[in-house]
Amino acid sequence: MLTTAVLLPIIETAGINKIWFGVYLVIVVEMSLITPPVGFNLFILQGMTGRNIFQISASAFPFFCLMLLCIAILIAYPSIATWLPIWVMS
Repeated sequence: MLTTAVLLPIIETAGINKIWFGVYLVIVVEMSLITPPVGFNLFILQGMTGRNIFQISASAFPFFCLMLLCIAILIAYPSIATWLPIWVMS
């Protein structure tokens, strides 16, 4: 998230929609939070439940796959990310 200020001029120059990039960035950051070995949310769940980190990682895998599917849909149909803001503003 801290590199967004550095990436913003590059994104604008490349012609990428800022709203689309924001949605993409949030999903990718959430994916990083549930992926081992550094998944911060996995360690929080381990502390809360007391279960093994491998069991928690296996339980988080379907959610990772769903987020991967969301990224694929977002890349294939970029208007999904901008539909609601455009609808609200009109």
